Amino acid sequence: MKKLLIAVAALIAAVACSSNREAFLKVYNWSDYIDESVLPEFEEWYKAQTGEEIHVVYQTFDINETMLSKIEKGHEDYDVVCPSDYIIERMLNNSLILPLDFASIPDSINYIALNKSPYMHKMFKEINPEIDANDYSVPYMWGTSGIIYNTREVTAEEASTWDVIRNPKFAGQILIKDAPRDVYGPVLIYLKQKELAEGKVTLQELMWDSSDESIAAVEAYLKQVKDGVLGWEADFGKDQMTKGRGVISLNWSGDAVWAIEEAAEVGVSLDYAVPEEGSNVWFDGWVIPKYAKNIKAASYFIDFMCRPDIAIRNMEETGYVSANGAWEVLESQIDEEYDPIDLSYFFGPDADSVHVNPVLYPDQEVIDRCALEHDWGADTDKLLAMWSRVKGDNASSMTYIIIVIAIVALAAGYVASKKNKKHGRKTHRKK
Repeated sequence: MKKLLIAVAALIAAVACSSNREAFLKVYNWSDYIDESVLPEFEEWYKAQTGEEIHVVYQTFDINETMLSKIEKGHEDYDVVCPSDYIIERMLNNSLILPLDFASIPDSINYIALNKSPYMHKMFKEINPEIDANDYSVPYMWGTSGIIYNTREVTAEEASTWDVIRNPKFAGQILIKDAPRDVYGPVLIYLKQKELAEGKVTLQELMWDSSDESIAAVEAYLKQVKDGVLGWEADFGKDQMTKGRGVISLNWSGDAVWAIEEAAEVGVSLDYAVPEEGSNVWFDGWVIPKYAKNIKAASYFIDFMCRPDIAIRNMEETGYVSANGAWEVLESQIDEEYDPIDLSYFFGPDADSVHVNPVLYPDQEVIDRCALEHDWGADTDKLLAMWSRVKGDNASSMTYIIIVIAIVALAAGYVASKKNKKHGRKTHRKK
């Protein structure tokens, strides 16, 4: 019902803004990816800053490619969208996003410039070596890929390598994301350890590697893993881990935090590790699409999302980790329960020893062995074809059993599922 009401409201607003477009801001974002109470606050803030009325038309999507198709093929006039890293790269390469111009925003409220994380700035520069993505996009949320594991069945040493998913000791108890892009990178990193150690290749270079040789190597490895896989899952893996139905899950850090907290409540002990060989980082960010009509309001909206108190509220509401580098954001996450870690790479030199959950914010030592994924462009079809061959045409019976169990559990706990969305990264990286 809520989604229906939102859709009706969006339709009404769309009709209204067609005749007075400059008074409307069209925002296109992931479902459950913002504290929606900040939207009317933005409208008030915008008027206070500019003296102009603005009304937010807020719509959501669930798949990157759906959003991209509407802009690329439909020339939809969204003013602000929030794509994932590889889609930002694709849009940038295809001239589908506009350069950001914040000259109209006074320095005193330019929260983007005031609160940008040095790490995020560095990552965005690596999106395209020839075009600085910082001039076109602003980071919103981020995280890492790693291993969720049952500490009573799997040791920290066993979980410290990607090869744990091939360990026969855990056959039939391994859950792997049905997300080829996020599986390919870690496996290739594992397979190229010798070349990495000898300096013949870098982690970042591997993230660009879509060669037939590398694809074949990853495919061969995954086919060895296949028989031990309990399920290739879209979004039920973390839930199965909390119930003890799996002992290893190749997953995202956001899912890990949720799973660890939920499992503890039912006596299941989980932890999360970024394997020693290295891994990838992911992020989503705000951009202004090519066909935007209200660029000024879009610029102010992105800036408003970077205000520390708004970033904290969005982080708390969604459970994802804000890419905002403001000290206030760090302070909101301080918890003396955790050992001190070095987050100077993200928050600056004063954050070299802070008590923060290391699953949410990896220590400097961990981040040093992580790299940014990239869009493969035309080679994406090769990745998807390989993935299809690995999984085969038919899912295992156990996969179907797990899906049925997950659906039943979700139906029975619908109210509780609202809480379950916290810390769980959306499955929007399948391509």
